[in-house]
Amino acid sequence: MWGSEPFWGLGYEWDPDWVLTDRHKELRATLIDLCQREMRENAKRSDDELKFPRRNLELLGEHGFLALTVPEEYGGLGENHVAYSMVCETIARYGCASTAMCYVMHMGAVNAIMLRSTPALIDKYIRPLNSGKIGTLSYSDPETGSHFWYPISSGAERVNGGFKVRKKASWTTSAGFADFYVIQTTSPDFKGYDDLSVFVVDAEDAHAQPALWDALGLRGNQSGGLDVSGHIPADQLVGPVGDGAESNDESVDPWFLLGSSSVWNGISMGAVDIAKRHTTRKKHVDVGLRVADYPTIQDYVGEAIIDTNACRVFALSIAEAFDRATDNNRRVLQPGTTARAEFLHWAWQIKFAAAKNVAHVVDKMLHACGGSGYKRDMELERYLRDGKAGWVMGPTNEVLRQFVGKSALLGFEVLDYWNQHVNERAIANETKKLDAKGKRALAEKLLAQAAEDEAKEPIGR
Repeated sequence: MWGSEPFWGLGYEWDPDWVLTDRHKELRATLIDLCQREMRENAKRSDDELKFPRRNLELLGEHGFLALTVPEEYGGLGENHVAYSMVCETIARYGCASTAMCYVMHMGAVNAIMLRSTPALIDKYIRPLNSGKIGTLSYSDPETGSHFWYPISSGAERVNGGFKVRKKASWTTSAGFADFYVIQTTSPDFKGYDDLSVFVVDAEDAHAQPALWDALGLRGNQSGGLDVSGHIPADQLVGPVGDGAESNDESVDPWFLLGSSSVWNGISMGAVDIAKRHTTRKKHVDVGLRVADYPTIQDYVGEAIIDTNACRVFALSIAEAFDRATDNNRRVLQPGTTARAEFLHWAWQIKFAAAKNVAHVVDKMLHACGGSGYKRDMELERYLRDGKAGWVMGPTNEVLRQFVGKSALLGFEVLDYWNQHVNERAIANETKKLDAKGKRALAEKLLAQAAEDEAKEPIGR
């Protein structure tokens, strides 16, 4: 039901419910009710007014969803990755895509803390979640774009028992509205861009300018810049110094890629729902047909459902793999031990597939609805604009397909996230173009640079 009427979109027979437990279905029913009663209406205001969806996030907190994957002993629902995927998809489909993306980033922050939890971190950031405390991830860098794992504009120094941290981020969902930010910087005693550390920063220690946010879609998520510069207590270091790269692979990337993929799948299904409502009700009196009676429209909708359900089942299968590897999200992982990271190259694929699909589906559902779909009151145009974020959200689909193709052809070791491996083949190819004089000049330049580098190295190294 949708309020007092039967739901006008697709029924549960088109959902892969065989992967959900009875508890998951209960949680989904609660979410759909929240969406119908308030969250979907709030989505319109967020889109029209560039308004952060705080009320929607508070509703999620009131029903335990802000601590969905947190163990019950810390006040959470103790749920697994399948439940998380379902929640992200359901919010985006029936409620508000901006809220769904804020939720993904919130849960990314929560799970980064839980990967390396301490009693102090749990008491300060985890137990208060159900009261509406909101977190987010801040991993981007203005100098490296969607290569968010490469934080050039950052750093940390040991100072007075804590850390002096600087962080400049170009894109931070919920910037200026979150209560805490999980950030990544280069480590103290920095040795190279794979030497990263993770901190949690309180809102009062982070500066954002949300008024600058004005985007095509996801207009409520306030994904603006963030600046952090100041002293961070030692107990707000998340994990040991230098744990950032492993935290990325084991927690941040898996949770983000699964959650965001589920959001794009939810937007796709939501667009199909709207198209069904319109095409089954709109009649062409001159020919005695509804729009849904035309074979072309049936083809559009059929293809959209088939392609989207392929993406949904793909995402849920990766969620199940995460669940098996982590004992349904109950396994405690010590530094140096990974589980989800073994499936990271599969998580790349679900994001690529879902983001590619949503861009196609929202276009085709607009075609199915015709000029009526172009008007704002149908909501389809909002789903279209929100869905277009999928392809360009980092890691972009261009990056992901290169990751997959390159690692499949040449091995994972050639990915070189942090630009550390020398391409001997390229060097040999370029130097063979030089004559003897050019090679001698290059050699002299390199020897001078080597002497400068050696002079900067610590004595005795």
